[in-house]
Amino acid sequence: MKKKSVKLGVFLAGTGHHVASWRHPNAISNAAMNVDYFKGLAQTAEKGLFDLLFLADSLSVAKDSHPNILSRFEPLTLLSYLAAETSNIGLVATASTTYEEPFHVARKFASLDHISSGRAGWNVVTTSLSSTAENFNKSEHLEHSLRYKRATEFVEVAKKLWDSWEADTLRIDKKSGQFLDESKFHEINHKGEFFSVKGPLNISQSPQVHPVIVQAGSSGDGQALAAKHAEIVFTAQENQTDANSFYHELKSQMIALGREKDSMSIMPGLFPIVGQTEKEAQEKYEALQELIIPEMGLAILGRYFGNMDFSSIPLDTPFADISLPDNVDSIRSKHDLIVKRATNENLTLRQTYQWVAGSRGHHIAIGTPTQIADKIENWVMSEAADGFNIMPALLPDSLTDFVEQVVPELQSKGIFRTQYESTTLRGNLGLVKPENQFINKP
Repeated sequence: MKKKSVKLGVFLAGTGHHVASWRHPNAISNAAMNVDYFKGLAQTAEKGLFDLLFLADSLSVAKDSHPNILSRFEPLTLLSYLAAETSNIGLVATASTTYEEPFHVARKFASLDHISSGRAGWNVVTTSLSSTAENFNKSEHLEHSLRYKRATEFVEVAKKLWDSWEADTLRIDKKSGQFLDESKFHEINHKGEFFSVKGPLNISQSPQVHPVIVQAGSSGDGQALAAKHAEIVFTAQENQTDANSFYHELKSQMIALGREKDSMSIMPGLFPIVGQTEKEAQEKYEALQELIIPEMGLAILGRYFGNMDFSSIPLDTPFADISLPDNVDSIRSKHDLIVKRATNENLTLRQTYQWVAGSRGHHIAIGTPTQIADKIENWVMSEAADGFNIMPALLPDSLTDFVEQVVPELQSKGIFRTQYESTTLRGNLGLVKPENQFINKP
């Protein structure tokens, strides 16, 4: 039986995903605002034959925000630049369904898809930070379930807009004077609970028809959105048992909606620390952990608990003994993951913030290239994942280590490509182009 092929993305963020990566001697001080630096990272990932690179985004910051978040490029602007510096790797960016409009988002991602010749992907998020409301003329943040209702309709409107042009709408016949075929140019006339959009979109059909839809929420509402629309799901799964459960639950939901199992790739975050020996890898990790400033770690932990202030609690207090707020309107899945692991492993407050701040709650893989490749193979072959969104602890070092040491191990196992199959993101993921919903309809 042919082995399953591993999907790989790389989540690029400033000096790296470890909260203290900026303090490491090898970190580049101006990384977050350095386009040449990002070009080098993108080209390294493409050399490693990654399916995609991913840029997150947020629409509000505070003085205690993660250093990578405080100052960073608007992601589609940066990806448009990187499109010209790469050839095959997918380009995925976050855009919020809570604080943007479908027409704007559909147009921007169609533009990126044209610019990159078919490599664009949209990470659909609902924006979890309540403080964002104050940056958009609002005093209150939409409640969790309403954010997801809006998001579902938002994606449906965006898809209609992408379909408002058929493939051969443009005729540009100089002799006859016909510029477009009006029968293939569609008003969408959408009227729903949250949006009223006439259309058509003011950009022609893009190479992938629809940019690839990515989704990163793992709550019940997030899974429902993913089951209906997502072609890639980013998720935080701290252990293989939970990852298996999540994988089978979400795949069952999408199959129940009539979708093919392989039309979605589930890619948990993986935080790899690679060393020539286990001892070397562990020393690399511990060196980063020692750089965490307690106040920063506690602030990051607090964000998952309604911005709870942990600073007055002794650091050696068992996390299970701390009284936590109820009904937190935050990233529900991450909140639950933290509580579960901290309780099951009897972690102290110190150990909990170090884990969360260091890896953002994602699975940490510390070891040799062979050990990390074995773990990736095990998760994928046991249906705990279809691949991973790699979250390098320290950039560019951790990405270079993975590309030069782990990728060859995956290739030797026959579970990762040795060359790109396509120049489009859909092609490399094995996804078909979506059918236009307006064809043969008045």
